[in-house]
Amino acid sequence: MTTITRRGFLQRSGALLAAGVTGSAIQSPAPDSLAGAGPSGRLWDPNRAGRSQAPTTERDSDPAIQVLEKRLKCTCGCGLDVYTCRTTDFTCTTSPAMHRDVLALLDQGLSEDEVVQAFVERYGVTVLMAPPKRGFNLAGYFVPSLAIVVAGAGLLVALRRWTRQAAVPASASAAGAPDAAAVAASPEELERLQHELDEFSA
Repeated sequence: MTTITRRGFLQRSGALLAAGVTGSAIQSPAPDSLAGAGPSGRLWDPNRAGRSQAPTTERDSDPAIQVLEKRLKCTCGCGLDVYTCRTTDFTCTTSPAMHRDVLALLDQGLSEDEVVQAFVERYGVTVLMAPPKRGFNLAGYFVPSLAIVVAGAGLLVALRRWTRQAAVPASASAAGAPDAAAVAASPEELERLQHELDEFSA
């Protein structure tokens, strides 16, 4: 029976481990689950990954254009602004088209407000993320604040009334006023109580 030292055991284990890692690295990659897509880790046909995207430019992430597009709602029905929709939903084709319209209008020399007005004339007021602050739309800005103020005042009045009502019975009981439960007792209960008091005192 051959004996092996601890050092020899560790050396053999390290050699086996290194051989296993090297062997797994030499193995050829497994075929991809997509037929005709090539070996794993390489996609031969980029169209399999979805609609190809146009190359981005510096204007696509311009902060001024971001602010402008956040004022406009995407008309695809998602409820998001144009900038958020085109940078998060890569299946939407509406927000990139609206982005191109924004760039084209800016290239014509229009200001930000004029670009927004051009979109309003094309799509209507619903294209705005926030209604304009004029006319009946002002109610949308002031009514919620007014409702909060009125609700707070009503709650304050109710709290004062409740604390005032709670203070009256406490002061009455401290002054020795009869309890409401004793006043509301029936004659039979009062007679039985008096009989028990007489027996106790005797």
